[in-house]
Amino acid sequence: MELIDLIKNAPWREAVTYRDTWPHEYVLVQKDGQGELMGAVRDRMKSGEGFAGRFFHTTPTYLIVGDYKYWFMTDHDLIDLNQDHTEHALNRALLYRDRRDFVIQPGDTGRREDYPAEPARG
Repeated sequence: MELIDLIKNAPWREAVTYRDTWPHEYVLVQKDGQGELMGAVRDRMKSGEGFAGRFFHTTPTYLIVGDYKYWFMTDHDLIDLNQDHTEHALNRALLYRDRRDFVIQPGDTGRREDYPAEPARG
């Protein structure tokens, strides 16, 4: 199945704990049966389509597909879906279309209303 179809068919759930701070959604590899989706995202990251971002003190690898960025809590290079029975999560968040898509730093929030659109550069 194509990555876009896997994404569309996944049972995304809201990360309720972060609703007011860093809103995002996630699926679980085992509980949600999303091994094929996670493998496809992981493989794209491994092939170089992902990029290293910064989320405060961590450096997750992000993959942008459509209007979302995707990431794992575990380093994608360490995820072995055939041998590993860990309940990995694949996360996604709508793109901010500003610096926060690449670098999150102290003082930043995940609330869109805290960052008005940047003026057009010309």
